[in-house]
Amino acid sequence: MAATPTKQEYRLQNLSCASCAAKFEKNVKAIPEVQDAQVNFGASKITVIGAISVDQIEEAGAFDGIKVTQSAARTFENATPFYRKKENVLAGISLFFVILGYLFVGMRGESNPLPIAMFIIAILVGGIGIFKTGFRNLTRFEFDMKTLMTIAIIGAAIIGEWEEAAVVVFLFAVSEALEAYSMEKARQSIRQLMDIAPPTAIIKRAHGEHFHELELPTEEIAIGDILIVKPGQKIAMDGIVISGLSAVNQAAITGESIPVNKTVNDEVFAGTLNEEGALEVRVTKRVEDTTIAKIIHLVEEAQAEKAPSQQFVDRFAKYYTPAIMIIAFLVAVIPPLFVGDWQHWIYQGLAVLVVGCPCALVVSTPVAIVTAIGNAARHGVLIKGGVHLEQLGHIEAVAFDKTGTLTKGQPAVTDIVTTDEWSEDYVLQLVAAVEKQSQHPLAKAILNRLHDKNLSELVPTDFQSVTGKGAYATVDNQIIYVGSMKWVATLATVDKNLEKQVKKLQEQGKTVIAAVSNNQLIGLIGIADQLRHESKDVLHKLNALKVKHMVMLTGDAEPTAQAIATSLKLTDVRAGLLPEEKLMAIKDLRAQFGAVVMVGDGVNDAPALATANVGIAMGGAGTDAALETADIALMGDDLTKLPYTIGLSRKTLRIIKENIIFALALKLIALLLVIPGWLTLWIAIFADMGATLLVVFNSLRLIRAKK
Repeated sequence: MAATPTKQEYRLQNLSCASCAAKFEKNVKAIPEVQDAQVNFGASKITVIGAISVDQIEEAGAFDGIKVTQSAARTFENATPFYRKKENVLAGISLFFVILGYLFVGMRGESNPLPIAMFIIAILVGGIGIFKTGFRNLTRFEFDMKTLMTIAIIGAAIIGEWEEAAVVVFLFAVSEALEAYSMEKARQSIRQLMDIAPPTAIIKRAHGEHFHELELPTEEIAIGDILIVKPGQKIAMDGIVISGLSAVNQAAITGESIPVNKTVNDEVFAGTLNEEGALEVRVTKRVEDTTIAKIIHLVEEAQAEKAPSQQFVDRFAKYYTPAIMIIAFLVAVIPPLFVGDWQHWIYQGLAVLVVGCPCALVVSTPVAIVTAIGNAARHGVLIKGGVHLEQLGHIEAVAFDKTGTLTKGQPAVTDIVTTDEWSEDYVLQLVAAVEKQSQHPLAKAILNRLHDKNLSELVPTDFQSVTGKGAYATVDNQIIYVGSMKWVATLATVDKNLEKQVKKLQEQGKTVIAAVSNNQLIGLIGIADQLRHESKDVLHKLNALKVKHMVMLTGDAEPTAQAIATSLKLTDVRAGLLPEEKLMAIKDLRAQFGAVVMVGDGVNDAPALATANVGIAMGGAGTDAALETADIALMGDDLTKLPYTIGLSRKTLRIIKENIIFALALKLIALLLVIPGWLTLWIAIFADMGATLLVVFNSLRLIRAKK
């Protein structure tokens, strides 16, 4: 039986441009031991299937100075100052000789050997990296940006345009340096996520009859180890608190701005900040399985997945580059046949080659997608691919689950109605005494209300449960029956006034619990799932974003659903739906509106989430189902992030369109200058560099997109 090929991930340094990434991937694939390889340009990673060493991978990336490390290893990359980077030093030296050349031109004239020598030195120093790659590509008939630049510079030198060739080399070096800098800024979102969790932690392990503390790298910490977390320290691993009380800032994971109180049996996450008290935490996951590790992995996968617009640009660029080369050849050859000025038109053809470099077009989409996904991750929104980000920008309708999405998913007491001689507090105490023996969610709601009002608990005796009806017990020397209205009506007479109250509460979608003492109905308690306080504001913001239609899909009964919908001013409500019926409702909405988002809890809404164009899961940081089921997960269980995410997606789409228009328009304008013969190499390089930088810096505006 054949062994399963090994799959390894490696992190990359010095991966400078999209075309370099494609070439690097091709070189790695050409290694005999490699079965497949995929470069993730956005996350600066490569995944390799096959037995291969780091040295072999680095050799494949030697043309771009690519350095490789194991993905699991924590690398602490020392940032090299801008002025010390080799390519920038060479560009500076090149500029020095360009300036000298122009000074000598002023003193001795253009045709003097001394200024020409200065320009040649500037070309050789600044263009050494370009020429090495360009000549290698020419021998292999590979035509990327550096190949085109090599042809253009050699051509300019042949026809005696030394000054312009030297300036073009310098400007191209500046363009590459700025592009590398801006891509590094875009990748910082991943690096910031990776730096959230500390690399080491203090743990307590049993040693014979005693425990001893030791500091270990997180990779060596095992499930079951006891983590010691002091005030002001970051929590290094996911786990359960076994000792201590503290407020923990979870903003890095969930986006919550307010610290959350943590005590015994509460879950904590790697990368969160322990603000106040000391905690002991039992580790529940290995470092590679922590929530932050999953988030990093999913964000990196998302950045590797090409969005529809990027796929279009890649296909377009495939035909664009050969077309530019053909146009450049025709410009250089055809006009001289009629006009006769070969040197002028060869120069124009070389300028067309430079201006036609597809760099700006190639980076127009990935930089925007990478930046937007990283921004969303920092705000507690996990977007699992550029395709989902783009689709969200086109949505016309939003479907909401009710329980746990528009509502808190936790029943709460809303009304206490009593007969004249009974006080609300006393009735609540009597009912709570009976219900405290029950595990039902409604019982928990009653006890929560008792504690909120700081009322003392009464002690029940002789408790008995009546299946499907209710329960009774002796409380304060009287038998108290608590249960459904239908059952209680068989135990006591219900007057007309209370019947009206019951009907009113039920019409509001509330569950009614009745209490009887000594064959007398003493009170009613209305219980309902509570609306999230942010739900109204979220729907208002979605209206402001011009979302055409909003609908609530729920398995709850019609009265309950209508009551919530009325308070939210939702006109489209579909109640009593089974999971498969929710799925059919989504299909109907897609047929009617086109692009539809489903927002649910990531578990029972799975079919609907999968069927919608974009599925968005409401889920706390520890909810694996939310991470796995949906296209987008709101990590802090925070509905207010929905308008932010839709707004971010639309801004990203707008910026991608602007980028493509900028990239093509600047080049088209420059190419039109060929007609009157005004296109120079200077203008060509400025058009190419200008388009690339405009596209990159326009994309980096997404870093500042806020919730």
